[in-house]
Amino acid sequence: MRLTLEEIAAAARGSLKGNNIEITGISTDSRKIEKGSLFVALCGEKFDGHNFINDVVEKGAAAVVVSRDTECACPCVRVEDTRLALGDIARYYRRKFSIPFVAITGSVGKTTTKDMIASVLSQKYNTLKTEGNFNNDIGVPLTLFRLDDTTECAVIEMGMNHFNEISYLTSIAEPDIAVITNIGVSHIENLGSRDGILKAKCEIFESMAEDSFKVLNGDDDKLITIKDKYKNICYYSTKDKADVYADNIEPKGVESISCTIHKGDISFDVSIPVPGRHMAANALAAASVAFELGLSPEEIKRGIETFVPTGKRMDIIKTDKYIIADDTYNANPQSVKAGIDVIASESGVKCCVLGDMLELGDMAAQLHYDVGGYAADKGIDIIVCIGPLSENMYKGALDRGGNAYYYETQEQFHENIESIIPKGAVILVKASRGMHFEKTTEKLRGEK
Repeated sequence: MRLTLEEIAAAARGSLKGNNIEITGISTDSRKIEKGSLFVALCGEKFDGHNFINDVVEKGAAAVVVSRDTECACPCVRVEDTRLALGDIARYYRRKFSIPFVAITGSVGKTTTKDMIASVLSQKYNTLKTEGNFNNDIGVPLTLFRLDDTTECAVIEMGMNHFNEISYLTSIAEPDIAVITNIGVSHIENLGSRDGILKAKCEIFESMAEDSFKVLNGDDDKLITIKDKYKNICYYSTKDKADVYADNIEPKGVESISCTIHKGDISFDVSIPVPGRHMAANALAAASVAFELGLSPEEIKRGIETFVPTGKRMDIIKTDKYIIADDTYNANPQSVKAGIDVIASESGVKCCVLGDMLELGDMAAQLHYDVGGYAADKGIDIIVCIGPLSENMYKGALDRGGNAYYYETQEQFHENIESIIPKGAVILVKASRGMHFEKTTEKLRGEK
């Protein structure tokens, strides 16, 4: 990227002190500063970027953005709020690119859907995508700063915990195409109800043209209710005929799932290299976007079949002792049930090691209880529940006749693995990110 400090100051509604030099990158992390880049001094609960200005100048930062008077040996742009300035600069930079921008949000599966859309679009276009979990008011701007003259398409993930966050992100990215994967109960603690979550997710349309293309999950009971509220909606479905739909859905164990994708008179078979019926829905979202952007069925099929998910999302790990489905990136009731479905379709001993699902508010106890009952109903042979909230999951499993175990901590479970789980078992490991269940995956792999 190339921007002058005068451009940056104008975009951020700030004032420039020093020479109007050109910068070649923007960073908010003093540890990763590169020569010639601009450092934006963000202020957080546990850090203040202003304290690292001398360090970044020594490392080669060409200029800094600050929100208070600061002595430094380089040009600086003074703004009211550096976090808002980051978004303002990103919006200005994004507008330099007349390429398709695709934005994805949803309660479950948005990262996997983002990765699949990018995999498909990259069959025709040089595609930029959000990396990792860079989906908030810092991550989205940093993703946009990676745009360059070779970029032909951008796929941007948008996350949120509260109202007005998606609205802000979409005002920065200004997408041409929006995708909503579903309306679940994630963050219901902050948003009150699924109707509140629907309202928050639909903020993604606010900075889009009225007739812009909108891709929605037609199997979601909330998303289907807005079909007459917005124009140019494309619904996809794994259950019924829709604008884009799938049938002949056939699980292939923990390895993959196959289906036939249809759009009008077009039909083609695909093999999705990740397990779970929900993966067919993600493929349909990708196909819907790809059809809109002119890709052929052959390109769509190739993009789906070469898709590689972001780590710790149904990573299948085979050891001498177990087959482990590592899905520890995050968890909510909908995604946990989808993981249970995958394991339930396996032969042999089926085991789920499940931990607390966070940010569920007053519904947490009941939702955990329901998941435990669901695992028992699906015939999971061994149900391990770990964490204070998961005691409700344990009770739900027992009440439905499940073979369940409860532990307050992962360490307590680790001491009992060999006495509970036999060799050859297929094991799902899943919990909210804050539970750090990668420790249990490592233990099952024999790494610790």
